[in-house]
Amino acid sequence: MSCTLTGRWSRQEASFPGIGSQTSGSDEGHSVETAGFDTVDAVLAALQERNYIADRGLGMAVHLALRLGRPLLLEGDAGVGKTEMAKVLADLRGVPLIRLQCYEGIDASQALYEWDYPRQLLHLRMVEASAHAGEPVAPDLYTEQFLLERPLLKAIRAGSRGVLLIDEIDRADDEFEAFLLEILADFQVSIPEFGTVAAEEPPVVILTSNRTREIHEALRRRCLYYWIEHPSVDRLRRIIRMRAPEVDAQLTRRVAETVARLRAMDLFKPPAVAESIEWARALDLLGVDDIDLATAQDTLTTIVKEREDVVRVRSALRDVLGA
Repeated sequence: MSCTLTGRWSRQEASFPGIGSQTSGSDEGHSVETAGFDTVDAVLAALQERNYIADRGLGMAVHLALRLGRPLLLEGDAGVGKTEMAKVLADLRGVPLIRLQCYEGIDASQALYEWDYPRQLLHLRMVEASAHAGEPVAPDLYTEQFLLERPLLKAIRAGSRGVLLIDEIDRADDEFEAFLLEILADFQVSIPEFGTVAAEEPPVVILTSNRTREIHEALRRRCLYYWIEHPSVDRLRRIIRMRAPEVDAQLTRRVAETVARLRAMDLFKPPAVAESIEWARALDLLGVDDIDLATAQDTLTTIVKEREDVVRVRSALRDVLGA
């Protein structure tokens, strides 16, 4: 379907296995039923099928975001599963994950669209060459072939057939955040040389923040919100067992308990889920079935990755291990 000049970019709604189904009565339009996803338990079960163990609060936040069609802002320390949630939702829907990685200095053109100036220049030279050969041709430099999609435009065009991840929004500046408000409000963009592109159905939107700075209140109001805590000992044990099933159950429990004690030390960067899984796999690779003092000393930098934290943990390692 063409997207030139004014008009809405329309795509058929994707079905959500185990969550929703698509029914269409004609070529004119379609309706989407979501009865299969009308409980939090259904959400939690669907996530667990994709190896994501969420607590009930997070399951409720995802449930409401999908049912209400609202963006979901997930905050929490690095490594607690914020980005992974977007990946899992894209996998469940069977649609692409469209990722916008934020960073200091990002602007609208880098997030939305740009024109391919080198190709436009080459096209212009070809047109001029044709004109000199007696073949007058009007150059058309603002067509689909010269339009470079960036994540936001790609998400607008995908509509409900995509999951948009706006990752680490706290790294962007206030100006970009203000620009983002307009996109999240309407999911449409006017390209002066091209026309208006609008999503008939908005994509699922997940925003993440490590809270390196405060997110503006206006953006928070447009989103549902959930703070993802570090998992409890039991939930971390279940996560490790699910992601690293080759690791012995006793060693898995020992890792989860030790990580909990490390987090209680108020470190600069507490061990996250990813580091916990990595440590369990490293210990299993070494062929140990328990964590003694020597093994912990040798593998400490697998789980603790800040110099100040390493020094502090080394001095308290015996107490951490309960040795």
